[in-house]
Amino acid sequence: MDDNHRPTRRRVLAGAGAASAAALAGCSVPAPPGHTAAADPAPGRPIATGRRALLMQFAAHPDDDLYFMNPDTQRLLDAGVPLVCVYVTAGEHNGKNLIKGMPKTPPDRAAYSSARHQGLRQAYAELLGADRFTAWQKGTAELAGGRHAERDVLEHGGRRVELIFLNLPMHTPRRYMALPALWQDRALELTTHLSAGSPVTRSDTYDHGQLIEVLAGLLATYRPTVVHTLDPDPDIQHSPEATRQRDSEQPGYSDHGDHTAVACFTWAALLRRVADATADGGPVPAFTTTAFRGYYNRHWPKNLPPRVLAEKAAHLVPYGGDPSWDCGNPSGCGDYGVGGDRPLTNWKGWVRATHYRWPAAGPAVAEETDGRLAAYGVLGLRAVRWREDARGSGVFGEPEDLGGGPLAPALAPATLPDGRLLLFGVRLAALSGRGGANRREVVLLEQRSPGGPFLAWRGLGNPERGDDRGRRIGAPVAVAAPDGRVHLFVRNADKGVSTRVRAADGSWGPWRPLPHQEEVQDGLTALVDTAGRVHLLAAGRTHVRHWVDGSPAAPLPLSGDPVAAVPAPGPAGVEVFYRAPADGRLRSSAGPAPRFEGYGPLAAAPGPRGPVLLGRDPRGRVQLLRDGRLAVRDRGTAPAGAAPVLHGPGTVVGLGADARPWVWRP
Repeated sequence: MDDNHRPTRRRVLAGAGAASAAALAGCSVPAPPGHTAAADPAPGRPIATGRRALLMQFAAHPDDDLYFMNPDTQRLLDAGVPLVCVYVTAGEHNGKNLIKGMPKTPPDRAAYSSARHQGLRQAYAELLGADRFTAWQKGTAELAGGRHAERDVLEHGGRRVELIFLNLPMHTPRRYMALPALWQDRALELTTHLSAGSPVTRSDTYDHGQLIEVLAGLLATYRPTVVHTLDPDPDIQHSPEATRQRDSEQPGYSDHGDHTAVACFTWAALLRRVADATADGGPVPAFTTTAFRGYYNRHWPKNLPPRVLAEKAAHLVPYGGDPSWDCGNPSGCGDYGVGGDRPLTNWKGWVRATHYRWPAAGPAVAEETDGRLAAYGVLGLRAVRWREDARGSGVFGEPEDLGGGPLAPALAPATLPDGRLLLFGVRLAALSGRGGANRREVVLLEQRSPGGPFLAWRGLGNPERGDDRGRRIGAPVAVAAPDGRVHLFVRNADKGVSTRVRAADGSWGPWRPLPHQEEVQDGLTALVDTAGRVHLLAAGRTHVRHWVDGSPAAPLPLSGDPVAAVPAPGPAGVEVFYRAPADGRLRSSAGPAPRFEGYGPLAAAPGPRGPVLLGRDPRGRVQLLRDGRLAVRDRGTAPAGAAPVLHGPGTVVGLGADARPWVWRP
């Protein structure tokens, strides 16, 4: 998180022209000599085994993780998962570490960068349960190409955090936005910033390919099972110019330019990591990914209830620090403009929400012909299938590679009347060079027979024309109707919904937009009611929007998150469960709702005595409400990535921080 102000002056080697807004907001990565641009989509590769849970997150600035990735980061830390944070820029900005009422001092970029790093150490010390001024072990990490970065380590109570500072500049004399320019320009090199008090005392240079190489090298060194990134594809946002400048958004898109560029570099590094690991027949690295929205949070209803928000905002207090603190860092004790109550009083409201770039429940779950469960998800940017060892055992074997990569982390299932499974995803179809092709494509994996092998991956195109608009599509959802047709839905670049329908004979109709009502968030919900009608629900700006068989229905009250629904008697055909913005209480479209306080995505399924509900409680634990009884999952592997799913009324399947599925039958 960083506001745009006047450019700073850091040394940069000459490069070609600045990136355009459209080019920045897309990410295209060149194929270096000896490397493929993307993982081979053919199935059958081995998947890495023997994994230990490790979270690795990549941010543009100090505090991006605290603002946009929490509370997810905190929940995994609380469960004992080790954390490695990589910060690409030095966060030096204009060198002014001031809060209102403080006397003005000369700008000092080296000191401001150091103070922000100290703020991170204070914040993560408290996240580990230690005193905020606990001393860290500070040293250097050797990176690809002989480069170096500061590496700070703290272990406390059996838990561990590492902070890695690459310290690329935010601004240069010739590039106001240095990272976006580095993403787009072929000849540009940036010289790293030296932070005051850092053990790194020599500057390094980076060009486009070298930064990808360094990030991919870090992924190979640490071998994370969970990767957090920023949003590589922010929404198109036609904000008034004055508002955009105050909110630091890049022209035309709902995020800071550094966030987008660093997310693009990170996803390019993920592709490089998979390509390197599998180049000589090696196993696919077993990691899951979650991309988090950034300044998007300002534009949509806030989704964190008071208890969760207070906890998240409290972790920014030690990061912001205070000039009166005696923290032992001569350059400053935090990013003072972010301290105190300022995260909560800031009109931009970034801290009040946590949104995912590709929100979808997962893994997808189906039942094999012998009664065993099969779970489908994305590992190493590729689709995989896990099968239960024995019926009802709740223990899954090793993953089977289904290929299709590189894929976004969401798979959407639909089961045909004959029992065959369809899986829909979004493929990063082209990441082929700076200024080159940059496409996303909806793809389909179709089962040949129930519980059996699959046909080859098939492309279903994109509802948008042009690469830039095509990159804005959301996570697909699909549902099979009783007449044999399959209805596929995806959020489009205009923040409406586009659909494509598969006929009973397997042929596909064209993409078409649903009748426009208002802009909606990603995270669509589709289901079929008892009369065979297809319902689609999407949380909008003022209401939950509702379509029945493709036609608009009466809107429902506003929700802060994607909603859950079950078929219900009556004209509406469905009962919808949701939480109002900034409210942890459950609500129902059919009247009073049961007590089911929490936050985040919801799931629902019909049960013998009424709907069964699945979600997270205020502490982030998985909870299930069935037959009026509440059960909380407080043991087992920490959930990570996509929200768990309901399979029938009593079985919950999720993906753990160790990149393995788990089963819970309370």
